[in-house]
Amino acid sequence: MTDSSSHHSVPQWYTDSMAVEPARRAVTVAGAKINYLQWGDPGKPGLVFIHGGAAHSHWWSHIAPTFLPEYQVAAPDLSGHGDSDHRKKYDLTLWADEVNAVVNDLDLPSKPVLIGHSMGGFVTMGTAAILPDLLDGAVIIDSPVRRPDPEVEHGRSTNDFTKPRAYADPERSILNFRTIPAQDIILPFLKDHVARNSLRQRDDGLWEWKFDPNIFQRDRGDTADLLADITCRVALLRCEHGLVTPDIGDYMYERLGRTAPVIELPTAGHHPMLDVPLILITALRSLLADWDHSHPLRRRSDG
Repeated sequence: MTDSSSHHSVPQWYTDSMAVEPARRAVTVAGAKINYLQWGDPGKPGLVFIHGGAAHSHWWSHIAPTFLPEYQVAAPDLSGHGDSDHRKKYDLTLWADEVNAVVNDLDLPSKPVLIGHSMGGFVTMGTAAILPDLLDGAVIIDSPVRRPDPEVEHGRSTNDFTKPRAYADPERSILNFRTIPAQDIILPFLKDHVARNSLRQRDDGLWEWKFDPNIFQRDRGDTADLLADITCRVALLRCEHGLVTPDIGDYMYERLGRTAPVIELPTAGHHPMLDVPLILITALRSLLADWDHSHPLRRRSDG
């Protein structure tokens, strides 16, 4: 397949960003090969981006280079996603171990900031809670802490994920690509990019989505308890038209000890990297700049 994003009108910032080729690296965790992309110079401070459910590292390909040259940036394919191996069973602890392995494989001068979207936000919460000494900060993007978890419930109750279709023509697959949940706006060149990197060709010549349908057949546990166990800096980015409602944002703020900013991304759907990428980049840059020049508030549990 060839990238047809040139068929669409694309902004210069996107062209410049995509011209920065990442290194493709891998680590092995509990018998599974974990693929990850890496941009920037070794020895720089680190940012690690974690994709959502049924997504992959290339959802960040246009975002990551905008943080160079100040940072070294990595984006893994969690097991069951992208070009990483599949497992018989998935859980947050295993995914946290995969994040840990990627962080340890990078040449970093200090603890990195972990940035996770949707399901990746839950992986970010789990990593920060389970491995408290690994991270300098955690950014959670539109991951709703509530029961039932809407992403898992959708994956279990519909055929969208459990019985994905295979296609003879990859272009038809790309035309049929859609997000879960659906949103009103996806920039065409970004839809084309993430869809093309979501497909693999089978031995029989058909094209299928890369993710393992079994990723949603699991229990994430009580994510509210994970929030209470996070001790590093943390921030919540809430999409105006996403899954984290103001009430959920308030609840998460309380569970984090009232010390984490809750920032709304205006006009954003649940997948802000696909509809308002510059707003997302600006929010992250502002947050990181503040963290570079401020001291974190102490959690109330610290006394």
